[in-house]
Amino acid sequence: MKRSTVLKISAIISGVSGLIILIGTIYPIASYEAISKVKYPKLISPISEKGSTESANRDDTKASNWFVGSKKENFVASKISYYTISIPKLKIKNATVAIGGEDLSKSLIQYPGTALPGRDGNAVIFGHSILPRFYDPKDYVAIFSTLPTLNKGDEIEVNYDGVSFLYRVMDMFEVLPTDIQVLEQDVSDSYLTLVTCTPPGDPRDPKRLIVRAKVVPPDISYENTRN
Repeated sequence: MKRSTVLKISAIISGVSGLIILIGTIYPIASYEAISKVKYPKLISPISEKGSTESANRDDTKASNWFVGSKKENFVASKISYYTISIPKLKIKNATVAIGGEDLSKSLIQYPGTALPGRDGNAVIFGHSILPRFYDPKDYVAIFSTLPTLNKGDEIEVNYDGVSFLYRVMDMFEVLPTDIQVLEQDVSDSYLTLVTCTPPGDPRDPKRLIVRAKVVPPDISYENTRN
């Protein structure tokens, strides 16, 4: 085979490979944007140009960078250090949640000052995400990449200090990093809020996906298990 022919074939293969990689990167983000407009119609604030510019230079493996105006000095470890969370639908099993701390590449992070699991109030947990095709429920950099596939009614299991709590998803919506009211406490019941960047894998990260769940009373959980 002539050298020119080999070079042409190599160029074609390289071009096709590059196109496949490009499509594989752009399509999940564009697809998410289209679906999210229908699934999460509630976006609390308009996107500012300043926020979009700053997000490009932000290190989102640090939990304190996730919400503008949050008290970064509170991101220190609590005396109660860890508990675990499982999300059967996403094949997440006994993932570690650190209470306080910064590094989202090593664990999920519970926002300091939010309610502990099982207590009245709102336990807020941050988790990192990347392109869904790289999803790995055991890799904390990718652990929440498929969080958008959850739906109302899906279950989340929490094991805190030897006690198991079952939560059921009640709402899903998107906010901006400036919308820190999602961190506020509602003490009418025990709530769990999961937070990740959206669209997964988009370096601009202009939004946050909020998955809000409510505890299922033990008697109801028991009856569901029996049935």
